[in-house]
Amino acid sequence: MSPDPNLLLQLTQTQMPFGKYKGTLLCDLPISYLEWFEQKGFPEGKLGIQLQTIYEIKLNGLEYLLVPLRKSRYTR
Repeated sequence: MSPDPNLLLQLTQTQMPFGKYKGTLLCDLPISYLEWFEQKGFPEGKLGIQLQTIYEIKLNGLEYLLVPLRKSRYTR
């Protein structure tokens, strides 16, 4: 499977579909929740890839990469 070029944009637009943080944008999920998934296992499919990606972004202090994408969401 090739990387999705829209993945980072999706992280700023997609809401968590279930659980304690249902309705929260994936990019706004707390790292503690993502760490829980890391320990228990990420969901299968696209959501799992998105959660793994935002986990790695937050773990490595790369959240600044999402700032321009978040801004573009409000300028449309």
